[in-house]
Amino acid sequence: MKQINKKYIFLSAILILVRIDMILAGPPFNTDDPEPVSFKHWEYYISSINDHQAGVWSGTSPHFELNYGLIPNVQVHLLLPVNYYYPGHHGFNLGYADTEFGIKYRIVKETDNLPQIGIFPLVEIPTVKNNEFSDGKTKIYLPVWLQKSWGKLTTYGGAGYWINPGANNRNWIFSGWEIQYDFSKNLMLGGELYYHTADSKTTKSETGFNLGGSINPSEKFHFIFSFGHTLTKDNTFTSYLGLLWTI
Repeated sequence: MKQINKKYIFLSAILILVRIDMILAGPPFNTDDPEPVSFKHWEYYISSINDHQAGVWSGTSPHFELNYGLIPNVQVHLLLPVNYYYPGHHGFNLGYADTEFGIKYRIVKETDNLPQIGIFPLVEIPTVKNNEFSDGKTKIYLPVWLQKSWGKLTTYGGAGYWINPGANNRNWIFSGWEIQYDFSKNLMLGGELYYHTADSKTTKSETGFNLGGSINPSEKFHFIFSFGHTLTKDNTFTSYLGLLWTI
């Protein structure tokens, strides 16, 4: 029985590593957009994601994200995650995961007839030796994103390719599309549908959705959130809660 439990915990942890990599994309959604932070401006996030599947809770508690408009149309990105893993009565684990670094570059600006288009390559860098939250392999994500707005309505999405080295791992594709509406300067609501192929020899492709948005007490402070569920047999509930400060 103990051997079965250990095997179950290990497989669950591997699945969690994959889901966390996927969720840390375009807060509060998995799908990202091509719009960089404005030149010489900053974004600071402190957030938590939570993932519940078959009695196992996991996520970040918290993770810190920093974005800066380095030059016009270019944003640099840094994310520092503190992950947790709680498999019920088996105990609670907390530790630092891989550091994420990226550069978002808007290639095409939006016009009346054209969407804006951008790329946002990311690198997941093993930082601390930690078998619970890192497999010690550097991962690279190469996505392309598009966005178009009509007044208060905005929609964006795209797809990307994950280079995912490691034993039993597979390179995989993520795709998603989001639509949102600004009901007022204080409230935005939206939703996304996403899909990704299998990332290893022991997992399957997955489709899911998230609903969420932002509550904006001021121009600088924002409460961002989303809640969702998979549409495939793994029956996973996900959530994102965060605070965003823009300057």
